[in-house]
Amino acid sequence: MKLDIEKISERDGVIVKVETENLDASNVKEFREKMQAHLDGHGLVMLDMKNINFVDSSGLGALLSALRVMNNKEGQLKLYGMNKPVRALFELVRMHRIFSIYNSREEAFAAL
Repeated sequence: MKLDIEKISERDGVIVKVETENLDASNVKEFREKMQAHLDGHGLVMLDMKNINFVDSSGLGALLSALRVMNNKEGQLKLYGMNKPVRALFELVRMHRIFSIYNSREEAFAAL
């Protein structure tokens, strides 16, 4: 799994672009490992999810763990760029009430 990282210069943060179509049991361990350094090292993590077409329960769990890490250190995790099926899953399991989810990068930045 590849994660493209872009520094956010005006904030202590990064944009993490997930370069995989699925966030599921087959790659969630690798996702957690690669995300950990960014969660520990920054106060703001913006997760670009536009390439992700499918998320299973283990993927949701990994995202919840990332959110918990950021909340514990009073940081922020923002998700943006979800396609309709992934967004529908988040709404179905009511995770849209827990996460800060935005349609676009610009919308996520505007909310800072």
